[in-house]
Amino acid sequence: CCLGPRVAAAATDYAPYFYDNGPNSNNGNMALLNLSEDTPKGTQIYVLNGTDPEGQPVKYGMTFEPGSKEYFRVHPKSGAVTLIDELDREAQDEIEVFVSISDGLNKVAEKVSVFVMDANDERPQFQNMPSIVDVPENTTSGNSIYKVQAVDRDTGSGGSVTFFLQSSEPSTKFAIDHHSGILRIKPGETLDYEKSRTHFITVVAKDGGGIYKGKHQVMSSSATLTINVIDTQDTPPVFVGTPYFGYVYEVSSPGSEIFTVFAKDGDMDNPNPIMYSIDSDGVFAINRTSGCIILKVNPADLRREVYNIKVKASEVSPEVKRLDFAVTTVTIRVVDLNNHPPTFFGENGPQNVFELTMYEHPPEGEFLRGLKITVNDSDQGTNAKFHLRLVGPGRMLRVVPQTVLNEAQVTVLVEDSAAMDFEKSQFLTFKLLAVEIDTPERFSATADIIIHLLDTNDNAPKFSSDFYIARIPENSPGGSSVVSVTATDPDSGLWGVVKYSIYGSGADLFLIQPDSGIIYTQPWVSLDAEVKSKYNFYVKAEDTDGKYSLAEVFVTIMDLNDHSPAFHENSLEKTMVIGAPVKIEAIDEDAEEPNNVIEYSIMKSDPDDIFDIDADTGEIKLKSYIKSMDIVQNITNHKDCTWSVVVQAKDRGSPSFSTTTVVKIDITETQLRGPLTSFLMKSRENPLQFIGLISGVIIIMVFVTVFISTIIYVRNVKSNKILPSCRIIRRKCKPRRLDDFQQPFREEHFGGKFRNEDLEIPTADNINCNNNVKVCSYRAPPSPPNAPVMPPPLPTHYRHGERGWTVPTVSASVASKTKKRSHRGKDNPVNTALVSELKLRLEKTEHSNQDAYILTS
Repeated sequence: CCLGPRVAAAATDYAPYFYDNGPNSNNGNMALLNLSEDTPKGTQIYVLNGTDPEGQPVKYGMTFEPGSKEYFRVHPKSGAVTLIDELDREAQDEIEVFVSISDGLNKVAEKVSVFVMDANDERPQFQNMPSIVDVPENTTSGNSIYKVQAVDRDTGSGGSVTFFLQSSEPSTKFAIDHHSGILRIKPGETLDYEKSRTHFITVVAKDGGGIYKGKHQVMSSSATLTINVIDTQDTPPVFVGTPYFGYVYEVSSPGSEIFTVFAKDGDMDNPNPIMYSIDSDGVFAINRTSGCIILKVNPADLRREVYNIKVKASEVSPEVKRLDFAVTTVTIRVVDLNNHPPTFFGENGPQNVFELTMYEHPPEGEFLRGLKITVNDSDQGTNAKFHLRLVGPGRMLRVVPQTVLNEAQVTVLVEDSAAMDFEKSQFLTFKLLAVEIDTPERFSATADIIIHLLDTNDNAPKFSSDFYIARIPENSPGGSSVVSVTATDPDSGLWGVVKYSIYGSGADLFLIQPDSGIIYTQPWVSLDAEVKSKYNFYVKAEDTDGKYSLAEVFVTIMDLNDHSPAFHENSLEKTMVIGAPVKIEAIDEDAEEPNNVIEYSIMKSDPDDIFDIDADTGEIKLKSYIKSMDIVQNITNHKDCTWSVVVQAKDRGSPSFSTTTVVKIDITETQLRGPLTSFLMKSRENPLQFIGLISGVIIIMVFVTVFISTIIYVRNVKSNKILPSCRIIRRKCKPRRLDDFQQPFREEHFGGKFRNEDLEIPTADNINCNNNVKVCSYRAPPSPPNAPVMPPPLPTHYRHGERGWTVPTVSASVASKTKKRSHRGKDNPVNTALVSELKLRLEKTEHSNQDAYILTS
């Protein structure tokens, strides 16, 4: 009972089948599929598509004929067909393949054909190229000489072939039919063996173009056709070596060979014999086979200098018939023999030496009038033509004419006047050459030209140097020799005598010997390097005609150590604060180093060995271990603490000079500390440094005041713009009382907070005299001022950190008896109160409890 239904289900299972979607579909059973041969390998070209009536899953398969190449592969589930090998339509244009579909029980297979479509992937192939063609040179233009054949295996337009010529020659003589490939000689063109024996023609075959891999492509091939031109008898004879020239000399005899002509057949591959003939009036003859021209008469009977004869060369056929011919002209000259060389002549006949006396430096372009030279060649024509050339030192002279025919008068011109210098050479020698130009013998002649030069005054005296430098000690007596200058004049005689003189701003102290050039100091001169150490002046060298030259003389007065160092005072008094040096200074009036370089040293001190001195600057300091007055008191019993030091100032000259002085040093100890005190103590020796510091502080205060005033003005302007209804009314000030200015402080407001008995004035000496007292001598300081009253409350718009005025301060020192610390602390409001009160007391009345400003709106 259970097997019955199963057998019934198996009996009704139908086989799967492919869909037949036609050849234009990309899925189905692949029947009649068209595929281009340029399809890339790996491309999916089709999808097999089928179904099972029972809806069972199907699998696809693909097989080929045994022994055939497999081009495709199918995916068993998706049915995608992929190209696995390159296609070539020219090798195989149809592919048979078996495709199958199976549902596991039933399998259906079908044989289908895939057609490979053409792509333009083939080049035209020549069938008869490259090739060599022989063409006679007399071939008529327009005739065909060759047919080019080429085949393209592609179909359609890609298989059609057209032909073109690609020639390397500028203008080819050939043309080709684009379709038939027939090669012809262009109309109007001819071949010429004598001009070109071979032609190389490049033939290009192109297809009609087609699609390849999605792009339009034109394929072409090329091949070379060699055309050999065959010679024919069409060229007349050609004379070789033209033009022809022959000569008949005066010693020639009848029968002498004058010249030989030569001709050859223009058709070189198959030449014919040549026969010569001459057209003459009986003067010359020619050998018919060799072409040798012969003189028939005596040269004395010739009536012309030049004969132009016509020579004819004719081709002779094997049948002894005259064919083509050529004619040329032979020029025969009757010439004289070159048997006379050029010759120089003077006034009395042939002459080889010519002499002349003249002054040096004649004007350029002038000819030498004392020379009378003639040159002659007795030959005729070209034998009498020669060159003239002058050979000698430099290019002083030039000869004219330079080319002579038969005879000429020779003229010598001056070309370089400066080179004709008596001082360089008193006589000049030149060679005059005459050399034939166009003769084989090149005969020549020479003559000597000797010029004696006379001197002129053409040179100014010249110093051995453009400047002279001399050094002379300052203790040299008057009349001492300074330096010797030398100038020479190369001119001869009196022109070479030189006289010397000096002039210039520095020449008053010196004199010169006019003949020798030795420069001396004036007898009355006393030189001093400290007064003036440099002098310069000019020395003049002049000849008898007034020609001169100048040189500059620099004289340096050498400093001697003739001054001793000098202190400003014989006895110096200095006040020294412990920790700060004092400086002494000496001056040496010598002009140069090392004579004016001073070294300082301590010769003696009382007490001994407590001071050090800087050898270069003269600064005296206490020994480093002396740091307080207590140590000073332990060293000496003197209560005034004034010590004496003997200081020596010594220069470095040779010999060396020295000076000593006694320096009295008052030792004290400052009560003030800090860098400012040290600076002030050091500035005692240099007041200008202190004045410069004060000036700088004043300038900075002015700039700060201007800056603060500008800020206040800008702020007030902005406040007025914001509150236009507000204005400040300033109460009119009453006349101030003198006693208010002198007594700005009163003690009743603070209840004795600052009392005289609580303050103590220091009793230290006013060392720098800068404590706002009228004189620098010491006096007891005034009593301190009373404490000021408290200032009024600040305005409501006042901001912390702003200062309305700059208040002068009192520079007296105030110290407490019991405390070293200042009464004014950092956060004490009395500071601000004091500043405000001082300004208000100076500008307003005694009403201290009233407000300074009233703000109204």
